[in-house]
Amino acid sequence: MSTEELEALRKAITDTDQSLLEIIAKRQTLTMQVAKTKVKNHIPVRDQAREEQLLVRLIKQGQSVGLDPHFVTKLFHVIIEDSVLNQQSMLSQWANPESQFPLNRVAFLGEKGSYSYLATQKYFARRSGELMEIGCSSFAEIIQKVESSEADFAVLPIENTSSGSINEVYDQLQHTRLSIIGELTHPINHALLVHNDLEAPVELQNIRTLYAHPQVFTQCSHYLAELGNLEIKPCDSSSSAMLTVNELQSPNVAAIGSEAGGKLYNLRALKSNLANQKENHSRFIVVASNAIKVPLQVPAKTTVIMSTVQTPGALVDALTVLKQNNINMTKLESRPINGNPWEEMFYVDMEGNIEDGPVQQAIDTLRGMTRYFKVLGCYPVEEVSPTKVAAVNALTEK
Repeated sequence: MSTEELEALRKAITDTDQSLLEIIAKRQTLTMQVAKTKVKNHIPVRDQAREEQLLVRLIKQGQSVGLDPHFVTKLFHVIIEDSVLNQQSMLSQWANPESQFPLNRVAFLGEKGSYSYLATQKYFARRSGELMEIGCSSFAEIIQKVESSEADFAVLPIENTSSGSINEVYDQLQHTRLSIIGELTHPINHALLVHNDLEAPVELQNIRTLYAHPQVFTQCSHYLAELGNLEIKPCDSSSSAMLTVNELQSPNVAAIGSEAGGKLYNLRALKSNLANQKENHSRFIVVASNAIKVPLQVPAKTTVIMSTVQTPGALVDALTVLKQNNINMTKLESRPINGNPWEEMFYVDMEGNIEDGPVQQAIDTLRGMTRYFKVLGCYPVEEVSPTKVAAVNALTEK
């Protein structure tokens, strides 16, 4: 193939890519018009029966032009997820006009490149208004920024699939007046990061010191055990670890953080996928001074905290209230109550909207049977589960 023929093919691919982008943008516009209709007619955002019919039809159409069914399914799962999240975001903004700002001041842990920074970018990409980033060195400082009105929102990591709950954040929530208004799940891919501009390439066997956030060390404990005798230096955030390695410019130091974040500090990945669990995700919550209203068409989650009376079976009785109202509990976390030895505060995440009858009934009942009860927030569910297509395997075999 000549150079001219190769360039002609590349131009054709570029033109096709442009057409694809224009078609996807057109589809997004149409789905937002659908969202307006759903608002007027009180129709839920998701219709998984229709989504399955859509996917089956697309799989068959894809096969007719030589496309693999699994590829078509994966592609449209991404498109459908984006459509659902955009519709939910639009409906939530319409329901809460007072919470829309031309400038969103957001506090988070660390600086540019930290996982909290990346989660902040991801969440606020769907909100109107510009983003003002406020990096902080501790969870207490993050909360204080919003409580003092120096920030409008805060993004806080609450749990990780590998290292579990982040207790310090739960303890902060116990004493703040802020409300949870959103959540998101962000993939965590830890990489061993070294400086990119040293005279000689950094070799793994030459690294003597590792910098990272303590949670990161916990999530990568198996890999660290394989490395042997290294000096471990905890940092306030992943961005702080990366900044340190950037400033030291030494072939004997490395940081653990995201590859995307490392590029902001002129670091390159020596090795990726370091976490104990390969499917490593962190769940973040978004908090603000005022609670929000979640439209009933949008899947919602409600988080409460409570302390029960000190009698046998008191917690079981409280949780039975959820079962009696057909409410699914997605998380139960306990934390000690400062000043009250051996007493616990219980954090409960439940599926459902606080304005729904069953959730309202459960909350009213729990208020009357607990020593302390508080709703931390009702907020849209950001995790969009992919629609299962039972026909995909049969279509593939065919």
